[in-house]
Amino acid sequence: MHTLPTIAPERLPDLLAASPKAELHIHIEGSLEPEMIFALARRNGVALPYDDVEALRRAYAFTDLQSFLDIYYAGASVLLHEQDFYDLALAYLARGATDNVVRAEIFFDPQTHTARGVSMETVVRGLHRACVDARARFGISAALIMSFLRHLSEEDAFATLEQAMPLLDHIIGVGLDSSELGHPPEKFARVFARCRQLGLHVVAHAGEEGPPAYIWGALDVLHAERIDHGVQAVHDAALVRRLAAERIPLTVCPLSNQKLCVFPELAQHNLPQLLAAGLVATVNSDDPAYFGGYINDNFRQTFAALPALTAQHAWQLARNSFEASFAAEAERQAWQQRLEACFEQHAQRG
Repeated sequence: MHTLPTIAPERLPDLLAASPKAELHIHIEGSLEPEMIFALARRNGVALPYDDVEALRRAYAFTDLQSFLDIYYAGASVLLHEQDFYDLALAYLARGATDNVVRAEIFFDPQTHTARGVSMETVVRGLHRACVDARARFGISAALIMSFLRHLSEEDAFATLEQAMPLLDHIIGVGLDSSELGHPPEKFARVFARCRQLGLHVVAHAGEEGPPAYIWGALDVLHAERIDHGVQAVHDAALVRRLAAERIPLTVCPLSNQKLCVFPELAQHNLPQLLAAGLVATVNSDDPAYFGGYINDNFRQTFAALPALTAQHAWQLARNSFEASFAAEAERQAWQQRLEACFEQHAQRG
């Protein structure tokens, strides 16, 4: 166990906010705040089924993943032009910088947009331009991961990959998201094999609402390098041992898990259990505009709800996020040094 300077308990909330961290599970469409939805609707002449921002916020009473996705896809309908995607991503990255996010690996769902007649080029070029500008303006490193929608067919995923081929220099990996139940990873075995041949990193949502078997499938069939969510792994002891031994990261999203009723209360979340088992767990915000919190909100509220979590866990979670990222080793080491310095500073203030 890494020896840390002593941090006074009352300093922990400030430490959580100040610590450098990587965010590895953020859906850019899920950072679309109601205010921006209405602003883009006005700019693009899109009619919305809600009278105002507050009426839309009141609709965010989700009972499961599907009830969220219904509103999520409706909100994305205002994204039509390259500038819309640029504005969306830059707003998230500016917010991330204030939360001391030093690296963001951003999911985007092209099928949500191409199905509406928005071109792949429009989506990717807008998002990529924001990533480039955010590094210059905020000092934040950002990269794009293209996610396939698992409720659609593998043929549709192949078509999406074909559309993305001229733009792969702007994309570091592929993922798998949307409705988990009834759509096991095996459904997408061939398209993920092709993505690996192209040199793309591979991640996959598994074990959020789906069973541990979906995590096994993501590992053995898709050859996922990270598991997004993965909280159901605790129900399979052999799987937990494998995840720990192979250091397969889990991109855990506590407020999302609570909002979608994976855990009825945040105090029941199994993040301490994941860490105690030696898993490379990380904290992320998932769809922060819909789930009531960006990454620092997730850290603060989770640590407040789970008294077993300490400064040691805060350090481990941040360090895990760097280890789990697809950034260059030199960058990861630099962020680790910043993390050590941050803890030293807070210990001196304590």
